[in-house]
Amino acid sequence: MSIEIANESGVNVDETSIVSAARFALDKMEVSPLAELSILLVTLEVMEDLHERWMDLPGPTDVMAFPMDELDSSRRPDAPDASPALLGDIVLCPAFAKDQAKTAGHALMDELHLLTTHGVLHLLGYDHAEPAEEREMFGLQKRILGEFQAAVAAHNKRDAQRSADDRLLGTAGLDAAPAEEPPA
Repeated sequence: MSIEIANESGVNVDETSIVSAARFALDKMEVSPLAELSILLVTLEVMEDLHERWMDLPGPTDVMAFPMDELDSSRRPDAPDASPALLGDIVLCPAFAKDQAKTAGHALMDELHLLTTHGVLHLLGYDHAEPAEEREMFGLQKRILGEFQAAVAAHNKRDAQRSADDRLLGTAGLDAAPAEEPPA
């Protein structure tokens, strides 16, 4: 799966983590590994322009998704004849998301993971205009985010344990000694 990210927002964020969240969501939604996705992080001003131009709504927003038009009938995993292709673009605004994260009581990266997952679901044809659609989309979003957070926590726990084990082995003199240079 090809996921490209460009940070033009001026906000320093962990881009690798955003890509990981997108890849996790796409994998959970059983999107073809041949699919391509683009993620762009922008300033408030750029997001405001996009929001007004494409949604005819004033001011900036947190996330926008621009699916490729020719894939409309085959985006959702339950749609027939899904084919690998360019899914589209997700545009995130970290400056806008920062205030939302503070209000929600979590870190900016948690908010960006949520928005990335939200954008992925939009690219796959999910929406939240009607109550039933909203329940479906936000239920999926919550499940995917929960599983992503659990996977990240398990990975971090394994890394911490591995690091502690390496320190203990080093202290006990049981760490791997560097290979000796062969005589010249």
